[in-house]
Amino acid sequence: MATATLFGVPHHYELTENSEATPLVFIHGWMLSRQYWQPLLPHLAESHPCLCYDLRGFGQSRHQLEQYRPGLPAAAEALQSSPSPYGLAAYARDLAELLRQLQLGPVWLVGHSLGGSIALWAAHCYPGPVKGVICLNAGGGLYLDREFRQFRQVGKAIIRWRTSWMRHLPPLAWAMTRASVVQPLAYRWGHQRLVDLLDADADAALGSLLESTTEPEVHLLPRLVSGLRQSVYFIAGDQDSVMDLKFVHHLAGYLPSAQTGETAVIPIADCGHMAMLEQPQAVAQAILEQVAQPSPTPSALF
Repeated sequence: MATATLFGVPHHYELTENSEATPLVFIHGWMLSRQYWQPLLPHLAESHPCLCYDLRGFGQSRHQLEQYRPGLPAAAEALQSSPSPYGLAAYARDLAELLRQLQLGPVWLVGHSLGGSIALWAAHCYPGPVKGVICLNAGGGLYLDREFRQFRQVGKAIIRWRTSWMRHLPPLAWAMTRASVVQPLAYRWGHQRLVDLLDADADAALGSLLESTTEPEVHLLPRLVSGLRQSVYFIAGDQDSVMDLKFVHHLAGYLPSAQTGETAVIPIADCGHMAMLEQPQAVAQAILEQVAQPSPTPSALF
């Protein structure tokens, strides 16, 4: 494991370098960490360099947040995106700086759930280093007031009532093996989900939740997607209870390629919201097939 300091905050990452092919960069979802990409790496790391990192405030990148130097990409300011240090554009800025420091680019971004939105923002704000985007269990762009209010209330309650002793309750870890999936996960993943939920920085967890689910931010996603010139694909669980397949199709419908009748949505059968854990081989195969497709030529790096 290595560390890169991005705008004052140490970020932990892992990078495999067994190939000269286009690197794959993995961005985890809300209250998760880089650990969840491990099941994919045996299928991908031999053919592509793979970068997994912990978002600021999550996993092992949750220390020294008070030293963060806020700022937004000019492209985000032009769209009047959230100025919060925990907004999607701010996390996209962190990612671009990580790629710059590691001298990686052009790359394919693979983002899960919230990470998918961050990947789309990074492709919009920093088109040079981003060759393409694959959103996993991610979609949206349609604001449903009651559903979003409930989602935020539940999220705030989880953050508020977390206590460290919960990690020592096996029933909670067992419950996490069944949350938002079709078939129960192995116990180690339930325990990992519980640990990441309990360890996430409260300000980052609450800030990223609230900033990414406001009505203006939700409505910005279709505008971003419609203007992207990179290749974009959506891999989705056909039984995802968190990001329903219809909302994935909704956002994918704004891609320029959708106007010609092309489909960018790849459904994974018998799969819920944690596709990389539930169906790692199918997800890895879908990723390899999409990155092998011809892509538009990116602009000059950075």
